[in-house]
Amino acid sequence: QVQLVESGGGLVQPGGSLRLSCAASGRTFSTYAMGWFRQAPGKEREFVAAINWSGRNTYYADSVKGRFTISRDNAENTVYLQMNSLKPEETAVYYCTNGYLSGATLKPFGSWGQGTQVTVSS
Repeated sequence: QVQLVESGGGLVQPGGSLRLSCAASGRTFSTYAMGWFRQAPGKEREFVAAINWSGRNTYYADSVKGRFTISRDNAENTVYLQMNSLKPEETAVYYCTNGYLSGATLKPFGSWGQGTQVTVSS
């Protein structure tokens, strides 16, 4: 089972930017799709973005299209999420995971990191 460690969260003002990172263990990182999900207090975990094994294809939730960018570095076993123009309602714990692509979303295999807290507030 892959081990995932997210980092890069913090407090940012509305309209600001953050770049999240997710480091994965194992030698099979480059063989599967990766994605980011988020969970706000009292809400279910929701899909944010996904990227295929090569990095060539990316997918986004409608709410983040044009503002968030997912990318990966297979040599470093790392996936990133660049978040711009952040909104207060995007305050949540952000998680990365591996899985398979299904349509325009990611179906997780079940491995999750501890998450990284993103707080958007003035």
